Amino acid sequence: MNPLLRNTLALIGVALATQAAGQVTFYEHEGFAGRSFTTNEPVRNFERYGFNNRASSVVVSRNPWEVCEDARFTGRCVVLRRGNYPSLAAMSLNDRVSSARVVGRNSRIEESRYAPVPVVTEDYRWRGNERLYEAKVTSLRAVLGPPERRCWIEHQQIVEDSSGANVPGAIAGAVIGGILGHQVGGGRGNDIATAGGAVAGAAVGANVGRSGGGQQVRTQEVERCASVPNDGPPDYWDVTYDFQGQEHRVQMSARPGATITVNQRGEPRAPRP
Repeated sequence: MNPLLRNTLALIGVALATQAAGQVTFYEHEGFAGRSFTTNEPVRNFERYGFNNRASSVVVSRNPWEVCEDARFTGRCVVLRRGNYPSLAAMSLNDRVSSARVVGRNSRIEESRYAPVPVVTEDYRWRGNERLYEAKVTSLRAVLGPPERRCWIEHQQIVEDSSGANVPGAIAGAVIGGILGHQVGGGRGNDIATAGGAVAGAAVGANVGRSGGGQQVRTQEVERCASVPNDGPPDYWDVTYDFQGQEHRVQMSARPGATITVNQRGEPRAPRP
Protein backbone atom coordinates (compact mmCIF):
# COMPACT_ATOMS: atom_id res chain seq x y z
CA MET A 1 0.00 0.00 0.00
CA ASN A 2 1.15 3.50 -0.77
CA PRO A 3 2.75 4.98 2.40
CA LEU A 4 0.87 8.24 1.95
CA LEU A 5 -2.45 6.41 1.65
CA ARG A 6 -1.58 4.26 4.67
CA ASN A 7 -0.78 7.33 6.76
CA THR A 8 -3.96 9.05 5.61
CA LEU A 9 -6.08 6.03 6.57
CA ALA A 10 -4.32 5.88 9.92
CA LEU A 11 -5.11 9.53 10.60
CA ILE A 12 -8.74 8.98 9.60
CA GLY A 13 -8.91 5.99 11.93
CA VAL A 14 -7.51 8.01 14.84
CA ALA A 15 -9.97 10.82 14.15
CA LEU A 16 -12.92 8.44 14.01
CA ALA A 17 -11.79 6.71 17.20
CA THR A 18 -11.46 10.06 18.96
CA GLN A 19 -14.93 11.10 17.85
CA ALA A 20 -16.46 7.79 18.90
CA ALA A 21 -14.77 8.05 22.29
CA GLY A 22 -16.40 11.37 23.01
CA GLN A 23 -19.69 11.05 21.20
CA VAL A 24 -23.06 11.66 22.85
CA THR A 25 -26.56 11.75 21.39
CA PHE A 26 -29.47 13.54 23.03
CA TYR A 27 -33.07 12.72 22.15
CA GLU A 28 -36.11 14.94 22.40
CA HIS A 29 -38.35 12.30 23.93
CA GLU A 30 -37.92 9.45 26.35
CA GLY A 31 -36.96 6.07 24.94
CA PHE A 32 -34.64 7.62 22.31
CA ALA A 33 -37.50 8.99 20.26
CA GLY A 34 -38.09 12.27 18.50
CA ARG A 35 -35.52 14.71 17.20
CA SER A 36 -31.90 13.98 18.13
CA PHE A 37 -28.70 15.96 18.53
CA THR A 38 -25.26 14.30 18.31
CA THR A 39 -21.95 15.94 19.18
CA ASN A 40 -18.31 15.14 19.91
CA GLU A 41 -17.50 18.66 21.07
CA PRO A 42 -18.45 20.58 24.22
CA VAL A 43 -21.75 22.44 23.93
CA ARG A 44 -21.69 25.62 26.00
CA ASN A 45 -25.30 26.51 25.27
CA PHE A 46 -27.88 24.28 23.57
CA GLU A 47 -29.88 27.41 22.75
CA ARG A 48 -27.48 27.96 19.86
CA TYR A 49 -28.58 24.66 18.32
CA GLY A 50 -32.28 24.95 19.09
CA PHE A 51 -32.07 22.09 21.59
CA ASN A 52 -32.09 23.93 24.92
CA ASN A 53 -34.17 22.25 27.64
CA ARG A 54 -35.34 19.58 25.18
CA ALA A 55 -33.36 16.44 26.01
CA SER A 56 -35.32 13.60 27.62
CA SER A 57 -33.02 10.63 26.90
CA VAL A 58 -29.37 10.20 25.94
CA VAL A 59 -26.82 7.68 24.66
CA VAL A 60 -23.22 8.11 25.86
CA SER A 61 -20.40 6.44 23.91
CA ARG A 62 -17.28 5.46 25.84
CA ASN A 63 -16.04 8.48 27.79
CA PRO A 64 -18.38 9.98 30.42
CA TRP A 65 -20.15 13.26 29.74
CA GLU A 66 -21.07 16.03 32.15
CA VAL A 67 -24.51 17.53 31.53
CA CYS A 68 -25.64 20.72 33.27
CA GLU A 69 -28.88 22.59 33.82
CA ASP A 70 -27.49 26.00 32.88
CA ALA A 71 -25.35 27.30 30.04
CA ARG A 72 -21.54 27.26 30.24
CA PHE A 73 -21.52 24.16 32.47
CA THR A 74 -23.09 25.88 35.47
CA GLY A 75 -26.01 25.06 37.73
CA ARG A 76 -26.59 21.48 38.82
CA CYS A 77 -24.41 19.07 36.82
CA VAL A 78 -24.45 15.28 36.58
CA VAL A 79 -21.83 12.99 35.04
CA LEU A 80 -23.22 10.23 32.82
CA ARG A 81 -21.19 7.08 32.33
CA ARG A 82 -21.09 5.22 29.05
CA GLY A 83 -24.46 3.67 28.34
CA ASN A 84 -28.07 4.31 27.39
CA TYR A 85 -30.31 6.52 29.48
CA PRO A 86 -33.89 6.07 28.24
CA SER A 87 -35.14 8.72 30.66
CA LEU A 88 -33.52 11.71 32.37
CA ALA A 89 -36.51 12.20 34.65
CA ALA A 90 -35.01 10.07 37.43
CA MET A 91 -32.11 12.54 37.62
CA SER A 92 -34.50 15.53 37.54
CA LEU A 93 -32.92 16.56 34.22
CA ASN A 94 -35.81 15.90 31.87
CA ASP A 95 -36.11 18.92 29.53
CA ARG A 96 -33.52 20.76 31.66
CA VAL A 97 -30.16 20.21 29.93
CA SER A 98 -28.53 23.45 28.70
CA SER A 99 -24.84 22.50 28.30
CA ALA A 100 -22.67 19.38 28.09
CA ARG A 101 -19.02 18.39 27.76
CA VAL A 102 -16.97 15.21 27.64
CA VAL A 103 -15.01 14.25 30.75
CA GLY A 104 -11.32 13.63 30.11
CA ARG A 105 -9.84 10.22 30.81
CA ASN A 106 -7.56 11.59 33.51
CA SER A 107 -10.17 13.78 35.17
CA ARG A 108 -10.89 13.07 38.80
CA ILE A 109 -14.61 12.95 39.40
CA GLU A 110 -16.17 12.37 42.80
CA GLU A 111 -18.35 9.31 42.83
CA SER A 112 -21.27 11.35 44.15
CA ARG A 113 -21.35 13.37 40.90
CA TYR A 114 -22.00 10.29 38.75
CA ALA A 115 -25.52 9.33 37.80
CA PRO A 116 -26.06 5.61 38.31
CA VAL A 117 -26.54 3.60 35.14
CA PRO A 118 -30.27 2.91 34.85
CA VAL A 119 -31.64 -0.59 34.74
CA VAL A 120 -34.14 -0.77 31.91
CA THR A 121 -35.71 -4.01 30.77
CA GLU A 122 -35.49 -3.18 27.06
CA ASP A 123 -31.77 -2.38 27.17
CA TYR A 124 -30.77 -5.03 29.69
CA ARG A 125 -32.79 -7.93 28.37
CA TRP A 126 -31.26 -11.39 28.46
CA ARG A 127 -29.52 -12.15 25.16
CA GLY A 128 -30.11 -15.89 25.33
CA ASN A 129 -26.47 -16.92 24.98
CA GLU A 130 -25.34 -15.24 28.18
CA ARG A 131 -24.69 -16.93 31.47
CA LEU A 132 -26.49 -15.18 34.28
CA TYR A 133 -25.35 -14.73 37.85
CA GLU A 134 -26.77 -13.34 41.07
CA ALA A 135 -24.81 -10.40 42.49
CA LYS A 136 -25.18 -9.44 46.14
CA VAL A 137 -26.72 -6.04 46.87
CA THR A 138 -24.44 -4.25 49.34
CA SER A 139 -26.29 -0.94 49.78
CA LEU A 140 -29.60 0.57 48.83
CA ARG A 141 -30.76 4.19 48.82
CA ALA A 142 -34.18 5.56 47.92
CA VAL A 143 -33.87 8.79 45.93
CA LEU A 144 -36.83 11.11 46.26
CA GLY A 145 -37.80 13.86 43.89
CA PRO A 146 -36.94 17.52 44.52
CA PRO A 147 -38.81 19.41 47.28
CA GLU A 148 -42.30 20.56 46.42
CA ARG A 149 -43.39 24.19 46.62
CA ARG A 150 -46.74 24.45 48.36
CA CYS A 151 -48.77 27.62 48.80
CA TRP A 152 -51.86 28.47 50.83
CA ILE A 153 -54.01 31.48 51.72
CA GLU A 154 -54.14 32.88 55.23
CA HIS A 155 -56.57 35.48 56.59
CA GLN A 156 -54.48 38.09 58.33
CA GLN A 157 -55.89 40.83 60.58
CA ILE A 158 -54.57 44.34 60.02
CA VAL A 159 -54.95 46.86 62.89
CA GLU A 160 -55.24 50.50 61.86
CA ASP A 161 -55.08 53.47 64.26
CA SER A 162 -58.06 55.70 63.50
CA SER A 163 -57.55 58.09 66.45
CA GLY A 164 -54.95 60.27 64.72
CA ALA A 165 -55.69 63.27 62.57
CA ASN A 166 -56.76 62.71 59.02
CA VAL A 167 -53.91 64.57 57.28
CA PRO A 168 -55.34 64.47 53.74
CA GLY A 169 -58.66 65.66 55.15
CA ALA A 170 -56.94 68.52 57.01
CA ILE A 171 -55.24 69.74 53.85
CA ALA A 172 -58.46 69.59 51.86
CA GLY A 173 -60.34 71.34 54.70
CA ALA A 174 -57.79 74.16 54.83
CA VAL A 175 -58.15 74.83 51.11
CA ILE A 176 -61.94 74.80 51.22
CA GLY A 177 -62.02 76.91 54.44
CA GLY A 178 -59.68 79.46 52.93
CA ILE A 179 -61.85 79.84 49.87
CA LEU A 180 -64.96 80.36 51.97
CA GLY A 181 -63.16 82.80 54.31
CA HIS A 182 -62.01 84.83 51.36
CA GLN A 183 -65.63 85.58 50.60
CA VAL A 184 -66.03 87.45 53.93
CA GLY A 185 -65.13 91.19 54.36
CA GLY A 186 -62.66 93.11 52.31
CA GLY A 187 -59.14 94.52 52.58
CA ARG A 188 -57.38 93.57 55.83
CA GLY A 189 -60.54 91.96 57.10
CA ASN A 190 -60.63 89.81 54.03
CA ASP A 191 -57.12 88.48 54.76
CA ILE A 192 -58.01 87.75 58.39
CA ALA A 193 -61.17 85.95 57.33
CA THR A 194 -59.23 83.91 54.82
CA ALA A 195 -56.70 82.81 57.46
CA GLY A 196 -59.45 82.05 59.92
CA GLY A 197 -61.35 80.04 57.35
CA ALA A 198 -58.26 77.99 56.55
CA VAL A 199 -57.68 77.14 60.22
CA ALA A 200 -61.30 76.20 60.73
CA GLY A 201 -61.39 74.18 57.54
CA ALA A 202 -58.28 72.28 58.55
CA ALA A 203 -59.80 71.41 61.93
CA VAL A 204 -62.95 70.11 60.27
CA GLY A 205 -61.05 68.18 57.62
CA ALA A 206 -58.81 66.52 60.17
CA ASN A 207 -61.84 64.92 61.76
CA VAL A 208 -63.20 63.55 58.50
CA GLY A 209 -62.91 59.76 58.47
CA ARG A 210 -62.75 59.32 62.22
CA SER A 211 -65.23 56.82 63.57
CA GLY A 212 -65.27 57.51 67.22
CA GLY A 213 -61.47 57.24 67.64
CA GLY A 214 -59.52 54.14 68.72
CA GLN A 215 -58.41 51.32 66.40
CA GLN A 216 -60.02 49.62 63.45
CA VAL A 217 -59.38 45.99 62.48
CA ARG A 218 -59.77 44.67 58.97
CA THR A 219 -58.97 41.28 57.42
CA GLN A 220 -57.02 40.68 54.22
CA GLU A 221 -55.94 37.52 52.37
CA VAL A 222 -52.19 36.79 52.34
CA GLU A 223 -50.50 34.06 50.26
CA ARG A 224 -47.87 31.97 52.06
CA CYS A 225 -45.47 29.53 50.33
CA ALA A 226 -42.87 27.03 51.55
CA SER A 227 -40.72 24.21 50.19
CA VAL A 228 -41.56 20.89 51.78
CA PRO A 229 -39.86 17.49 51.37
CA ASN A 230 -41.28 15.27 48.65
CA ASP A 231 -43.41 12.65 50.41
CA GLY A 232 -44.22 10.67 47.26
CA PRO A 233 -42.71 7.35 46.20
CA PRO A 234 -38.97 7.29 45.32
CA ASP A 235 -38.02 8.47 41.83
CA TYR A 236 -35.53 5.61 41.68
CA TRP A 237 -33.32 3.38 43.83
CA ASP A 238 -29.57 3.86 43.92
CA VAL A 239 -28.17 0.33 44.23
CA THR A 240 -24.62 -0.79 44.91
CA TYR A 241 -23.77 -4.46 44.35
CA ASP A 242 -20.69 -6.66 44.40
CA PHE A 243 -19.78 -9.03 41.58
CA GLN A 244 -16.58 -11.04 41.72
CA GLY A 245 -15.02 -8.60 44.15
CA GLN A 246 -15.78 -5.50 42.09
CA GLU A 247 -18.27 -2.82 43.14
CA HIS A 248 -20.95 -1.72 40.69
CA ARG A 249 -23.73 0.87 40.91
CA VAL A 250 -27.03 0.98 39.08
CA GLN A 251 -30.29 2.88 39.15
CA MET A 252 -33.47 0.85 39.43
CA SER A 253 -37.09 1.88 39.11
CA ALA A 254 -38.19 -0.73 41.67
CA ARG A 255 -36.65 -1.81 44.96
CA PRO A 256 -34.49 -4.93 44.42
CA GLY A 257 -34.15 -7.91 46.69
CA ALA A 258 -30.98 -9.23 48.27
CA THR A 259 -29.45 -9.86 44.83
CA ILE A 260 -29.77 -8.65 41.25
CA THR A 261 -29.20 -10.58 38.03
CA VAL A 262 -26.05 -9.78 36.02
CA ASN A 263 -24.11 -11.26 33.10
CA GLN A 264 -20.49 -12.42 33.10
CA ARG A 265 -19.28 -8.80 32.90
CA GLY A 266 -21.37 -7.71 35.86
CA GLU A 267 -23.86 -5.81 33.69
CA PRO A 268 -27.45 -5.86 34.97
CA ARG A 269 -29.84 -8.15 33.19
CA ALA A 270 -33.57 -8.51 33.38
CA PRO A 271 -34.75 -11.90 34.60
CA ARG A 272 -35.26 -14.57 31.96
CA PRO A 273 -38.71 -14.48 30.36
